[in-house]
Amino acid sequence: MIDIPIDTPHEPFVRSLDAMGQWRADLEERVRELVRFLREHGLLDEAAHDLLDSLRQRLAGEKLVVAFVAEFSRGKSELINAIFFADAGRRIMPATPGRTTMCPVELRWEPEDPPGLSLLPIETRLDGASLSELRAQPRAWEQRIIDVKDPESFADALTAVMGTRSASVDEARALGFWSDEATEDNPPVLADGQVEIPLWRHALINVPHPLLKRGLVVIDTPGLNAIGAEPELTVGLLPSAHVVVFVLGADTGVTKSDLAIWRDHLSSQALTRYVVLNKIDALHDPLSSVEQNEAQIASQCASVARTLEMPGSRVFPLSARQALEARVEGNARLLVDSRLLALEQALAQQLLPQRRAVFEQLTLEALSVVQHNTSRNLTDLRRHLADQISELRGLRGKNSSKIQLMLNRVSAETAEFESCTTQLQAMRAVHTRMLKDLLQALSGDPLRGHVDTMIRSIRDSLLKLGAKRSFTQLFAELRRVLDETAKREADIRDMLSASFTRLNTEFAFSLVLGQTTDLSRFRDDLALIERNYVQYLGLTQAMRLAQPRFLEQFRRMLMSRLRVVFESAASEIELWNRTASAQVDGQLRERRRAFKRRRESLERIQQASAELEVRLNELEQQDERLARIESRLAALFEGARTAAGRRDMVPSEVAALPTLRAAGDGVPTLGIDQAFAGSAAAGGNRPEASAVQARPA
Repeated sequence: MIDIPIDTPHEPFVRSLDAMGQWRADLEERVRELVRFLREHGLLDEAAHDLLDSLRQRLAGEKLVVAFVAEFSRGKSELINAIFFADAGRRIMPATPGRTTMCPVELRWEPEDPPGLSLLPIETRLDGASLSELRAQPRAWEQRIIDVKDPESFADALTAVMGTRSASVDEARALGFWSDEATEDNPPVLADGQVEIPLWRHALINVPHPLLKRGLVVIDTPGLNAIGAEPELTVGLLPSAHVVVFVLGADTGVTKSDLAIWRDHLSSQALTRYVVLNKIDALHDPLSSVEQNEAQIASQCASVARTLEMPGSRVFPLSARQALEARVEGNARLLVDSRLLALEQALAQQLLPQRRAVFEQLTLEALSVVQHNTSRNLTDLRRHLADQISELRGLRGKNSSKIQLMLNRVSAETAEFESCTTQLQAMRAVHTRMLKDLLQALSGDPLRGHVDTMIRSIRDSLLKLGAKRSFTQLFAELRRVLDETAKREADIRDMLSASFTRLNTEFAFSLVLGQTTDLSRFRDDLALIERNYVQYLGLTQAMRLAQPRFLEQFRRMLMSRLRVVFESAASEIELWNRTASAQVDGQLRERRRAFKRRRESLERIQQASAELEVRLNELEQQDERLARIESRLAALFEGARTAAGRRDMVPSEVAALPTLRAAGDGVPTLGIDQAFAGSAAAGGNRPEASAVQARPA
């Protein structure tokens, strides 16, 4: 079931994600082939290896996170089944009336781990450890092996996420499921004086589904406004998701609890959000005409769009139940009636091209740096060979005294060149000190100090009303740190540039500095984090901020997100500096080798003049070999660039799917004739993968 290829060509998002996965796999294999060629010919220095390996890991390991958010009984688990698991021939995620998902559920594929279900006991909340910390502690989780080839067994195993147990009111309060202030949200007290609480805090489902292998991560959330909702879900997982799908009931529209979730967690413009109006089949009135039913759906969609202040094009009326039934039974007309294709087409056309553009930019930048350095090294090698060939050709017919003079000249040139080591040592000492100071400012200790200062300020503020001001001041300080880092990086570049100029002039190096790290994207990351988290610091959140557990969880998650930004910036800056140092080391090493080869060549000729022609022939063959390597490398780099920019491996194939047309107040629907034409045209096999394949998710 799960581990066989998907063969459902009528699914836009599935096909597009698969096409993007093939594109990334093809591109990763191109990079792998380039690394292999550079290594085989001794052209892969440490800096180039690190840069290309980092790129390959990004291509192979980057995840695309889609989060489904809703209140209870809105049908989000059924929607996940319809989009991702219809090929199983039955429901996989529990989707029965009432509250089914009791804890956040994360579906992904990590090939180093066996297929299975990992459940985090609810008692881990008492320890104060965050989910990100507990992910690295396998013993904290209960592991259950699941048989992914048996759909029924697989589905039965996933019912564990519905688990609950009884607890005393005191235990429920300690775990965050009982509030003495907001008593109306407390769970009902059972006959024995206890209350029902979830058995698990978080669930990880590791399955080799084709989409999950392509890097997709699906998050199914419980009701976010319920007492005891996992704090890290709202302050960690949702802000880091690439897209959030908010599911409403078509029969209820935006309820008070729905609106509270939207305003408290999803109103940030930084999030890519789609709204699903599920269960439109419930609005169907057999006594009304088709036009009247359509008008009612359009009116409900327009009302939802106005209430949530969303464009009508981002509101999708559909029936997840009909869509799942249609795909299980292969009913094309019912699939069109469910209107699921419109949502999938929007995901395919808007989300995936954005992610692809990020990978393309990273690839082109890395290839440019490596090709520039490699081409320069090859040029230096060929220049030294040309000098040797010219010298040896000039020796034809010369006597031994002439050869001795040339040996003396090589010795003198070698001694003169070795005098550059003093300058190199001084440059390295200054460079190391400046880089250490720069990286220290981006390290964890200063960052933790800034965050702790903000947390202390929030704790000390009256009723936590100054929280937003303290938060804003924190990010202003962090931006100042990045600005200061950019200035220090410019100082390092100026120092290296002056040193390289002297070395090039006095000792015939060919050192060139590339562009320094662009820190603007890290400023953008800070701005995104600030926009996503500032909503938790308004007046409506003052009571939650007064809870030490929530504030500590907020600190942990914020620190985790900020650490990633600053560590990434430090890593890129360090990589740029290592690339510059490796350039010096590489040219120094090659120059020494060139002098050694010249001396050995002249000494051999001095010993046997008959070797002159042999040696000349060897050098000419080496030059021809380098020329072939240069040509092949150019082809490999161009092939990788072409693969990065290929449009036939992009989710643009969804352009051939049924087009959207507006009905009512900008609410997207599918033209029935167009949809059937699209379904019929899609009846063939899905696009074949490129001949070159790679990256596991």
